Amino acid sequence: MKVCVFGAGALGGHLAAHLIAANQCEVSLVGRGPMLAGIRERGLTLQTGGKEIGGRPAAATDNPASLPPQDIVFTGLKAHMLPAAAEAIGKLVKPDGTVVVLLNGIPWWFNYGMGGERGKQGTLPLLDPDGGVWKHIRPERVIGSIAYSPNAIIAPGVIKHSLQNRWVFGEPDNSSSARLAQVAKLVGDSGIETKATNDIRSELFRKAIGNAPNNTLCALTRLDTAQIASDDSIVKLAIGIINETVAVAAKLGFDLRKEINAAEMATRSRGRPGMRPSTAQDAMAGKSLEVDGLLGQTQVFGRELGVPTPVIDVCYALMRGLNTASRA
Repeated sequence: MKVCVFGAGALGGHLAAHLIAANQCEVSLVGRGPMLAGIRERGLTLQTGGKEIGGRPAAATDNPASLPPQDIVFTGLKAHMLPAAAEAIGKLVKPDGTVVVLLNGIPWWFNYGMGGERGKQGTLPLLDPDGGVWKHIRPERVIGSIAYSPNAIIAPGVIKHSLQNRWVFGEPDNSSSARLAQVAKLVGDSGIETKATNDIRSELFRKAIGNAPNNTLCALTRLDTAQIASDDSIVKLAIGIINETVAVAAKLGFDLRKEINAAEMATRSRGRPGMRPSTAQDAMAGKSLEVDGLLGQTQVFGRELGVPTPVIDVCYALMRGLNTASRA
């Protein structure tokens, strides 16, 4: 079986290292810059649980057209990078192959497989402005995924993982398919804790409820998660983002209000100094930022459904300004 990780950054590289070490499939990587150079020179190394795993992939390239058709493509790109790569990904995966979308926040395929009017609406324009991701990758080939796995690139070709490592996979139509079982088994057999779910969107919102405040507020302040959780004024903003996201999710039909304690979630990281989520890492490195999937699409849903999002409105505007500055 041929498997490609398209976007060999911190999260994609983590998965690739596990798959290479397990040696259960032919693993290729698509990357760029110093990370790709490091992988080509020395292979891919993941530091996790007090040990190092990884090795050399079958191929590591910045030209996906040089690879043979793939049975499974895991997209490790962030949401704002996908439109530019969608055509290449669509051509890389076999016509009957699978694309496993690893993303934070709301994904472009969100409406696919849902009932009612929303299921007829197609792609989300904020995340897929010209519809190219929907057209080229095609939502019927997609398996959704959520990764609870903090990682950071510490040197070209070297990734450091800490804390939890749990990955959840699900079909957009909430079915229990053979390909869903195949993906969960492939990743699980590589040493990662996995779960197949029949309610992938609820899981997406569970992750977003934690990701949206931490990624946003750490990026805006440059503070780590422990400092954010220890500042009462910033905690109030985190609680606002959490409660607004929960309210939007409930209005969409994914009611998590009974299981989410916003105050507890906003202060959970007090004992974890030094941790910065991926958006904060990108902001500090002057990279383009993941903004629309974490905050923007929630705002759009809120306006469509009549759910006020005053804290998200302010933070989203600030994050868009920060992203403009980062790009400049």
